Amino acid sequence: MLGYYSRLSSEVYDLDKPIGSSFGDIEYYMERLASCKGRILEPAAGTGRMLVPLLEQGFQVDGFDVSDEMLEVCRANCKERGLAPKLFNAKMESFSIEARYAAIVIPTGTFLLLHEREGSLQALQNFHHHLETGGRLIVDLHVPANIELEKTSTRTWQAINGDTLTVESKKVEVDWIRQYFVSQGRYERWQEGRLIETELERYPMRWYGVEEFRAILEKVGFSNISISTGYQFGKYPPNADAIITFEATK
Repeated sequence: MLGYYSRLSSEVYDLDKPIGSSFGDIEYYMERLASCKGRILEPAAGTGRMLVPLLEQGFQVDGFDVSDEMLEVCRANCKERGLAPKLFNAKMESFSIEARYAAIVIPTGTFLLLHEREGSLQALQNFHHHLETGGRLIVDLHVPANIELEKTSTRTWQAINGDTLTVESKKVEVDWIRQYFVSQGRYERWQEGRLIETELERYPMRWYGVEEFRAILEKVGFSNISISTGYQFGKYPPNADAIITFEATK
């Protein structure tokens, strides 16, 4: 079955990117949020890799995700640490709640999973609507330096119960005009040498040009836009090799 962050992929995500594992983003976001006194929202919070460390540092954080399976893992990760944040199932482009936030954060390019331009624009408008006046949006993007179609990579993890989990992934499609590519993953669970579970996952990812995205943020109504690279604040991207972080104010 072709899914999207279903049970196996959520389990693999939690093994591959456990709570607190950082690409430099957790430390950077904590530094940028140090002056934040209000509530924070993390759309697409996943298994809580960043949400949990923020909570443990005393930030008030709510989170949502489109995947019930990811939220289930996130709730378990929070519960075992004595945390009980508000978590709910929603989509970035259509969530609607009464709360207004001092900051909305979307690390590691997750925003780019909204591969259709209209959907991503709706999400940015929705973020703007759910921010307090003076609230900040902090979002990571990346620009593909090279897209090799059909090049396969395989990774393996050992689950807590002893099962072996594998994922074979490859990029299968690219649309240079509409600015997105499509990856496909095959997840497998092996038990004592027998294949007992399989999931197929197909996920597209969009990209934006740096100045294109700045212009979009301005059109949505954001101001004080800063662009950073490699989690070094204010460093303009010299190439397409690093994460690019946008910060903007309502």
